Amino acid sequence: MTKMNTDLLKTDLELLFYGYRAFTSLPDEMLSPLQLARVHHRILYFVGREAGLSVNTLLAKLGTSKQALNRPLRELQEKGLIIASTAKHDGRVKCLTLSQTGIDLEEKLSTSQRDLLSRAFAKSPESEAGWRAIMSILATEP
Repeated sequence: MTKMNTDLLKTDLELLFYGYRAFTSLPDEMLSPLQLARVHHRILYFVGREAGLSVNTLLAKLGTSKQALNRPLRELQEKGLIIASTAKHDGRVKCLTLSQTGIDLEEKLSTSQRDLLSRAFAKSPESEAGWRAIMSILATEP
């Protein structure tokens, strides 16, 4: 790797950090009074995208362990944001859905992020496809 390439990649990494901060700042502000964090938002997001999602499927989507998921999932259930029920096809499987309060919160959190992406894409429409391509590649990295 050349010195110039290394310097550009350092700048790219810095931009990624700043972009992520912008992407998460408003949801973080909304979550803080509820004593919730980004992990809670990720759980709400994926459960909201697929009602009836099994805990094992959620674990796979988040790329985390059962132990790491246990506490935040329990907190969301205690706050009445997520409802866990037994799967009809298998009594050993726990399925998750958002309560109406959970739906409302997830929508509020994710709308702020969709709006940010929409504004960024509007400022640079020619970059939108490239951004999606890079994010798709990063999402499939181990």
